[in-house]
Amino acid sequence: MLIGLWIHDELTFNQYHENYEHIAQVKRQENRRGKAERITSDYQVTALGTLLKNGYQNHFEQVVMMRQLEEWVLATDTKSFAEEGHFMQWEGAEMFSLKMLHGSQEGLKEQKSIFLSQTLAKKLYGQTNPINQVIKLAGSVEVKVTGVYEDLPNSSRFHEATFFSPLSLYFALTNQDENAWDNYNIRIYTQIKETTNFATATAAVKNELANHLPEDRVTLVKPAILLQPMKNWHLYNEFDNGKIATSQRLQFVWFYGLIGLFVLLLACINFMNLSTARSEKRAKEIGVRKTMGSQRGQLISQFLSESFLVALMSYGVALFLVKMNLFWFNEVADKEIILPLSEPLFWLTGLGFTLFTGVLAGSYPALYLSGFQPVKALKGTARTGDYAALPRKALVVFQFTISIALIIGTLLVFQQIQHTKNRPVGYEQNGLIMMPKATSEAYKKVEILHEALKKSGAVIEAAQGNYPLTNNRGNNQGFEWPDKDANIDLTLNTISINEDYGKTVGWELLAGRDFSKDFSTDKSGVIITESTRQAMGLTDPVGVQLKYKYGHQGINNFTILGVVEDLIKANPYEAPMPAIMFLGEKGFGWQFFRLNPQMGTREALAKMEAVFKEIVPTTPFDYQFMDDAYQRKFAAEERIGQLAAVFAGLAILISCLGLFGLAAYMAEKRTKEIGIRKVLGASVGNLWQLLSQEFILLVIIACLLASPIAYYFANNWLTDFVYRIDISWFVFLVVGLIAVGITLLTVSFQALRAALMNPVEAIKNE
Repeated sequence: MLIGLWIHDELTFNQYHENYEHIAQVKRQENRRGKAERITSDYQVTALGTLLKNGYQNHFEQVVMMRQLEEWVLATDTKSFAEEGHFMQWEGAEMFSLKMLHGSQEGLKEQKSIFLSQTLAKKLYGQTNPINQVIKLAGSVEVKVTGVYEDLPNSSRFHEATFFSPLSLYFALTNQDENAWDNYNIRIYTQIKETTNFATATAAVKNELANHLPEDRVTLVKPAILLQPMKNWHLYNEFDNGKIATSQRLQFVWFYGLIGLFVLLLACINFMNLSTARSEKRAKEIGVRKTMGSQRGQLISQFLSESFLVALMSYGVALFLVKMNLFWFNEVADKEIILPLSEPLFWLTGLGFTLFTGVLAGSYPALYLSGFQPVKALKGTARTGDYAALPRKALVVFQFTISIALIIGTLLVFQQIQHTKNRPVGYEQNGLIMMPKATSEAYKKVEILHEALKKSGAVIEAAQGNYPLTNNRGNNQGFEWPDKDANIDLTLNTISINEDYGKTVGWELLAGRDFSKDFSTDKSGVIITESTRQAMGLTDPVGVQLKYKYGHQGINNFTILGVVEDLIKANPYEAPMPAIMFLGEKGFGWQFFRLNPQMGTREALAKMEAVFKEIVPTTPFDYQFMDDAYQRKFAAEERIGQLAAVFAGLAILISCLGLFGLAAYMAEKRTKEIGIRKVLGASVGNLWQLLSQEFILLVIIACLLASPIAYYFANNWLTDFVYRIDISWFVFLVVGLIAVGITLLTVSFQALRAALMNPVEAIKNE
């Protein structure tokens, strides 16, 4: 039931938005580095959004441009918070059906306006209606609250936003143009008219980029536009060479779905095994019933009814357990799932699945037991020797094959996560914190602030950059160097920093030197990463001259000063993005601090906060430790691993419960044999070995079957990662030994209990 609720949440992502069926995101596809490989990007030029809005009104109901998840400080007279929000054109409120608690969806028509989420409105104003209240953005820009909207659920693409503000305001504050064809910095969303469809609209706008970009760039990258429907954003949002690929999210939906079915199947197998194993207890009952005229169909109905009754009782218990554990499950899965007890479909699905489970679990025992011949049943000869036990053995092997494969897969997931966590990141994380400047006050007083922090002793180094160390924003092309292949247009992560950046973050210099305040010519110098050197094909890059088509701070010609180790900023499982660092002078949005290792962290942070309050009092002391920020990149995979571990543990527990029951039955069945063996001199150890070896053999067979299955699926999963582990045979050996150990523990209790029984009690009725 938990897995079913999780899968339902994944499949209904973004359906909170009323126009779900008609909304699409504009994506851009082009060749990578002039080669045949196609890349797909979310980021577009602003002029394209303007063109689609004004030129394709017969296809689109709405076209909305958005700058997503910008972090800004929002301050009232008494409170201030660093919050993430979206800047979008005012029509977006209607397109995405924001549910307004105060104000109207047209409230963003005013340039200096803002919508607050319900939660943020309470943080800033409590229970007071905030409409027409004035908030300061970045400490200086006054905007008026024109609306409060209902918090977007976790199952919405936009749920992380705590505010919406006009895109025109963002452009005004950052000096950007709504009609630029050379800056890919926004996302475009469309709502198609009901009279058209996504394929028709895509065909109409597909070549608009090619029609407006320079001819040489069009020839090189062959750009095209694609409209991706909202229903595909969550599970079908990954592309491979321009085609929709099976995303990890979709793989997890299948993975969890299979786990759920397997766990249920294991429980059904237990029911089958124990029902057929204890068939002798009911053989005489069946014989008498058949002699008295019962038809086989009646017996089958009886046994299926018993099975369904057990399943129905289990369904009631399951509802209670799910209700009790839903909070924990949501915490682990990062969901907001609720039990939809008021939905008829939930009850129909649950009861239908329960009926299916009852039939699945009871079908084989019903057919098996109802097939006994009355004469043999009454004589007590209904058994068919070893052949009767063969299906039970096969089902035990199947149970443990699935359980062992799940455990191996779970361990490999954790190994991959740990392997990537230990990957060199190119800078020293410990003791490094970063924060946005956030306010105009922080921009103006940054040098004074950094000097004061150093004097306080809390900080030994301070630096600035235009982007955080946790993403690959700012990618550009247009670089030229000696002997460059004319068919390659290399994309580089373009970063602007000051002279203290390298020693503050602690990057590793591989060749050449770092930026220095001692050389005024460094403003025309650059530092590249190792992957950039490899992509350029340079053996000795120091001193090589570069040309940058778009320039940096008015300079187009640069000299490579040094090479540093790759910085792992975005996805830690992927290859590092080639990067280039320019020496900047202003416009840095982020600052970085190296804490004094001779001072306790708590003391250092307290001193830093005091300095902030003294010099930049309107700027929140909103910092991130770099090691924590990096660890958060593993959250999704860790959640998958934790849930898989829970369900793998449940699978092995269910398998062991069945094994425990079978062992108890086998021990009871062989009671007289055990008594005779003890009388003839068999030791407890001999009897324990006799009763255990059959089950150990079955589990060893399961290990041999599970290993190649687990290897196949784990290896396929790992192919998605550039930085990955090598699958070791040691994992399979350890899991096999664990499975055998668990089996011994499970079986030994019953085996030793039977072996220690008084032989007189065992054979006195013979």
